[in-house]
Amino acid sequence: MISPAPSSPPLPETADQTIARLERENAKLRKINKVLMNRVERSMDFQGNAFSLFQTAIVLESKVRERTGELQQALADLEATNHALHLAKEEEEQAKKLLSEAIESINEGFVLCDAHDRLALTNSKYRELLPGMEQWMVPGTPFVELVRRAMRAGIIADPDNGPESWLQRRMASHSLPGEPFVIQFRNGQWVQVSERRTRDGGIVSLYTDITEIKLSERRRRERELAQKSILLQATLDNLSQGVAVFDSTNRLVTWNQPFLHMLGVPGTLAWAGTSLRQFLILAAMQAQFRVDSLGTLRLQDDDHRPLGAPACLEYTTGDGRILEIRRNHMPDGGFITTYTDITERKQSEEALRDSERRMRLVTDAIPALIAYVDKECIYRFTNRVYEEWFRRPLDEINGRPMRDVLGAELYDLRANYVELALAGEGSVFEMTMPMGQAGVQYALATYVPHIAADGSVPGFFALIQDITERRKADEQLREAKESLERRVEERTAELSTANLELAAAKGEADLANVSKTRFLAAASHDLLQPLNAARVFIAALSERRLAPRNASLVKSSLAALDSVDELLTALLDISKLDAGVLTVEEKDFGLASLMDSMINEHLMLARSRGLDLRSVPCSLTVHSDPRLLARILRNFISNALRYTQSGRIVVGCRRLGNTVMLGVWDTGHGIAEDKLDEIFEEFRRLNTPSDRAEKGMGLGLAIVKRIARMLGHPLVVKSTPGKGSLFGIVLPTTHATPLPPPPPVPACGQNASLQGARILVVENEIAIQDAMRALLEGWGCTVLAALCEADAVAVVRLHGTPDAILADYHLDDDAVGLDAIVAVQQACDHPIPAVVITANHSPDLLAEIREVGYHLLNKPLRPARLRSLLAHMLGQRGGTD
Repeated sequence: MISPAPSSPPLPETADQTIARLERENAKLRKINKVLMNRVERSMDFQGNAFSLFQTAIVLESKVRERTGELQQALADLEATNHALHLAKEEEEQAKKLLSEAIESINEGFVLCDAHDRLALTNSKYRELLPGMEQWMVPGTPFVELVRRAMRAGIIADPDNGPESWLQRRMASHSLPGEPFVIQFRNGQWVQVSERRTRDGGIVSLYTDITEIKLSERRRRERELAQKSILLQATLDNLSQGVAVFDSTNRLVTWNQPFLHMLGVPGTLAWAGTSLRQFLILAAMQAQFRVDSLGTLRLQDDDHRPLGAPACLEYTTGDGRILEIRRNHMPDGGFITTYTDITERKQSEEALRDSERRMRLVTDAIPALIAYVDKECIYRFTNRVYEEWFRRPLDEINGRPMRDVLGAELYDLRANYVELALAGEGSVFEMTMPMGQAGVQYALATYVPHIAADGSVPGFFALIQDITERRKADEQLREAKESLERRVEERTAELSTANLELAAAKGEADLANVSKTRFLAAASHDLLQPLNAARVFIAALSERRLAPRNASLVKSSLAALDSVDELLTALLDISKLDAGVLTVEEKDFGLASLMDSMINEHLMLARSRGLDLRSVPCSLTVHSDPRLLARILRNFISNALRYTQSGRIVVGCRRLGNTVMLGVWDTGHGIAEDKLDEIFEEFRRLNTPSDRAEKGMGLGLAIVKRIARMLGHPLVVKSTPGKGSLFGIVLPTTHATPLPPPPPVPACGQNASLQGARILVVENEIAIQDAMRALLEGWGCTVLAALCEADAVAVVRLHGTPDAILADYHLDDDAVGLDAIVAVQQACDHPIPAVVITANHSPDLLAEIREVGYHLLNKPLRPARLRSLLAHMLGQRGGTD
């Protein structure tokens, strides 16, 4: 049996309810008695014997006696109830009397309304608040009628929004009591009304006099207003902007000193109360403004705008300054004008626009989709290839969310990679591009997070390359495999021949993939050309005198280019290693020279970070490729510098039988044991605590792993979280005597003077020519530019012998810069210092250039290295002359 849910206890019956209940029961008993009598009478057999009648009479008498007893008991209960009701009424009267006395004794006005919002009870304090309203303060008067008549009698002060609006707000507060309601009376009295609902649906209200509190607040506000007025004038005088305030009659109320200074008006004149017309005439009499500018200064162009809409214009003074003049309306009909000197900002904006045009020139030349997306997933920069692919202008792409530009379907496919990039983790993935837009089906996307100086990620860079041909080859291989399976099912007898064909098809596909990878490795020149131009353009811009904000932007741009340079170089290295285009040149050499060169290369950076970088002397000789081994050791030291906050970094060796381990020990945060294998994967960076702004791309150790595998040298990694790490490589030792390393080129200061030097630049791309011209001319050089060998000879014969030659190795029509250098030297009939610039890192090319006595610089070009080398070459030439 399910018990009923508990309910609240019933309310006690009143006396009237008890009497009514008893009368209903008495009537019910009478009705039952009458029915029983009728039933007995009908059941009697009038033709029966006397005994039957007697028996019926007895039964009837017992029933009557029983009902009579019940009736007497009901009457007794009724009498007791009447007595209790009389006592209850006496108690109720006494309670009402006590309640009335208590309400009358309180200091606040008291009002009690019933469930129908009619007056039920008030005290004298409340009646004193509404003098002359006694005839309406009687029980049963609607509360709203009392308030309305009080307003009509003028007892309540006129509200700002009119009587009806105030009445609506008062009744809304009264109907839904909660926050106190404040009323101001015409006699200056202020009252705060606090209201609450009663159990039966009525409302009880307390009216508290808060006049003293309001007067105190008013005095306090007046004092604060006076203080604020003093502070406001002091603030205005300390603003860099000129400020003038006019009242509703167009008269000058207040101003500050920058306002008078910008207009060239003497500060000794009394300007207060001057009308706008008088002020403009006096201002026009100064040298800063022309008489025909009066209408402009009055900013009449915004008369058609609604009140409060600001007006703004830019005005150029007679001395060339640019002022931004704004006018804002005030609620009282006056207005405020502000005058801001934006001359420097305008100059900075123009310089920034010029820098952006140069940057776009570079990115538009790169044959890939390049974009920058902010943390809100909104495009902020895209190159021309984006415009061509989407077949819409860039202003319809930049500033719009990725989802709107790409569409929901394409965006959802990239959403996970976007989240990774905004979390600070780079990624490389393949995706499908819809046909009909530039004819691209498959693309390789690289998302590189943009990590700010404070460690936050304001956005990420996106690089998208077409890999349709490679994917088509994979699809052809898959189709060949499916075709083979069908042929196996159809013709079992030809299984042997089909297997041979499958092996041949797979070999062709593998060969195609290797060819594609080798093509990417060999395409470093074309990929690094635009990046080289960008670096040179930014370096040329940084040589100029810029505003601090623009200098910071240029510095940030250079840092971004360094990140792209690092990423692109790493990707090319990985592709070259995978393609097998890098050759290993093993020889015997001493570890001491390699360790010393690495220490000297990173010593200044370590000291700037407060780290102790040193090496333990080692006299061992090993057999390996010194160039590739230097790349491994450089990555080890760079990672140690990046993830070590304090302490020391030691480069040393440890004998292991017939081998030696060359390692780097640091006191960094360390790496968990289960993460040691992950750090050698591409784009994998662990979230170690670090306050450094710079972070790697997650490719350094992936390159180390490939080089070590190619050299056949085992890697050693040991780490203890909280104590530090060891990264090492095991090398075979030898007892041969190594050749001494070539002497280094003496370094010249970056500020070495190149004033007046004549430099011949042989470059087949106009953009890079312009960049080199801007950079060299910024150093005080005279630049002679040529596109090819014949052009270089003609320029020299026309303008004379240059002091040095800078030649790109790859020129048009398979020509090389070495031939151009030889032709120029033959035309001048004497040797000229020359530098070959190339993106090719081949050892054979390096040996060829050194054999003929020229210098080599790799792309992307580092301007500081170029300046140092030019100063060294021209200094040597000057000494021999």
